Amino acid sequence: MRVIEVDKESFDSVVLQSEIPVVVDLWGPKCGPCLALLPQVEELAKEYEGRVAFCKLNVAENRRLVISLKVMGVPTFLFYKAGEIASRITGGEVTLESIRENTEKLLQA
Repeated sequence: MRVIEVDKESFDSVVLQSEIPVVVDLWGPKCGPCLALLPQVEELAKEYEGRVAFCKLNVAENRRLVISLKVMGVPTFLFYKAGEIASRITGGEVTLESIRENTEKLLQA
C-alpha cells in the first residue's frame, strides 16, 4: 500500500521522524470530497514514491491528535519536512493541483 494509514500511536514515528518529506491527508468517512480525492492521492503517492511519503489520518478515529494539529475541518492536507509543518491546505483550497504544488515545494526547499 503506497498511502500509509497513520493513527495516534504511529504518527510520531511515521510522520515526525521520517527521513523524507511527508504529506498527511486528514479525511473523514462521511466527507464526500475526501473520499473523491482518495484515488487521486494514491496516484500521487505512486508518482512520488521513495521521495515523499503519503499518509492518511482518519479524523473520526483520532480526535485528540486532530485537535492537537489544529485541524478544524476536512479535507485538510499537512505537508511535513524534517518533522515540522511546512504548509497546509484545507477545505476549498484542496485540489489535486494544490496538493501537487505543495508536494513539489517540499522537494525544493
